[in-house]
Formats: sequence, structure tokens, C-alpha cells
Amino acid sequence: MSSSTWQGRDRGLQRRMFGTMFGLGLLYVVFIGVVIAMGASVILVVVLASGFLLFQVFFGDKLALRSMGARVTEPHEAPELHAMIERMAQLQDIPKPKVAIADTDMPNAFAAGHSRKSAVVCCTTGLMDRLDRDELEGVVAHEMAHVINRDVMVMTIAGFLATVAGLLIRFGMYGRMGGGGRNGAAAFMIILLVSVVTYALSYILIRALSRYREYAADRGAAIITGAPASLASALQKISGSMARIPQQDLRQAEGMNAFFIMPVSAKDTFTRLFSTHPPAEERIRRLMEMQARMDSMGRIEL
Repeated sequence: MSSSTWQGRDRGLQRRMFGTMFGLGLLYVVFIGVVIAMGASVILVVVLASGFLLFQVFFGDKLALRSMGARVTEPHEAPELHAMIERMAQLQDIPKPKVAIADTDMPNAFAAGHSRKSAVVCCTTGLMDRLDRDELEGVVAHEMAHVINRDVMVMTIAGFLATVAGLLIRFGMYGRMGGGGRNGAAAFMIILLVSVVTYALSYILIRALSRYREYAADRGAAIITGAPASLASALQKISGSMARIPQQDLRQAEGMNAFFIMPVSAKDTFTRLFSTHPPAEERIRRLMEMQARMDSMGRIEL
């Protein structure tokens, strides 16, 4: 592992996270204002929004682990993985995240948690079985970079806002948020239209941030380990192995795509336009360029 001390200050990512949260916040102020103006109960909207946000922030990591059938492990259960994560945490002067393992053949990893102190890094058994030590270290460093950058919390909150818009769309379709008659129908249509627009804009903002944060985490992993080629090799193996995983298993895990190191969706041209991740081949190309620069300079200058 590289002796470089990197504190995760990716200014490009920080600017994008601020811009995304500002844009989403402004969008939702307008959204909630329109919903209330059209006749929805102020108390109901505030209680639902606040409750969902708190639940998502403080229990999102537990839901993520449960959705993958993962469990938090003790050091004696996975000594190499624990030691790897502990070394990286000490190097970056952050609390050691909890270490979880998901018993599934699907090769993947993710980080969750609303803060550095509450973070958890999860690897699947399929990932650990397929990668050598250096490749696994690259993947773990990628997830640690997410924790260091604090982008996991931002993605959790951003995802919640889109979820609220989606829920209000469904609520509007099954309930009456306005009064009766023509006025009620008009209010319903306005709320539904605003909800759809809000959801669509949120979706675009989240996808843009999600793609950039993957590049930032790849770069962070390269700096932490000093071996971008190891992560590139890991991504190549994960991408190649994913095609051999049963489609049913992949579909069940799609809800975690935004947090995985590699999404599980099919990668046709249309899907790529809306993917949470940049193309694997582009990530690999960038990592290999980093490796070439490091090799030519003899130090990390990324």
C-alpha cells in the first residue's frame, strides 16, 4: 500500500455535491410549496418528509445490508479484510468503518452510512473469491474513498428526495390531495405534473453526481494504494464475471446500483445513458493512464 496520506479533498467532487444538494433543495422548496398551495395538509407533508428523511439517513445502512443479506463481521471472522480496512483508516486518520460480508456469488462491494463514524464497507463472498489480494485492496480503497469523500451521505439524502417525489406521485394517484370538483381535479393534475418534473430533474442530478463520484473514488483508491492497475484489473474481472450471474439475482440487487462499485444492470446503449456509473471500460482506461503517469514520474501525481 502506498505511504501517501490523502484526506479525500476532491474539490471537483465537493463542488458537485454542493451544487447537487443546492439544486435539489431549491427544487424541493418549490415542489413542497406547490403541493401545499394546491391543498395538501402542511402537517402531513412536513411529517412525512421529515420522517422519511430521518429514517433514510439513520437506517439506510441497515436497510442496505439487509437487502444484500449481509452481516457485520468481527476481526477474527475476516482477518485479512479487517486488517486491510484498518490500515487504510489509520492512513487517512478516520474511524475504522464496520466490515460486512454478503454471502452471494455476485462480485460487488459498497459503502453505506450517514457519517464516517457510522460507515460500513461491505464485500460479497463472490468478490473475495475472484480477486487476488492487490485487486481486493483496490476495491476496498475505492469504497474507503467514498467514506472519506462523504459522498455516501449525500447520495443517501439525494436518493431520498427522489423517493419522496415518487411516493407523492403514487399518493396523488390513489388519494385526493385537493378538494372535489373541477378545482380538485386541477389541483391533482398540477401536483402530479410537478411531482413528475421533480422526480425527473432529481433523477438527472443524482445520475450526474453518481457518475462523477465513481471517478473520484477510483482516483482516491489509486492514491491510497499507489496501484491504479490493480483496481483496473479488479473492475475488469467484476465486469466479466457479472455476465455469468443469474439474471434473477442481478434483478434483486438492482436497487443497490447507485452504491455498488459496479452496477448489475445490462449495459446496452440506452441503459448506459441512465446508468448510475460511467462505463467500466472508461474507468479502466483512466486508471491505466494514471498507472502510466505514476510509472513515468516515479511518484503519485494524479
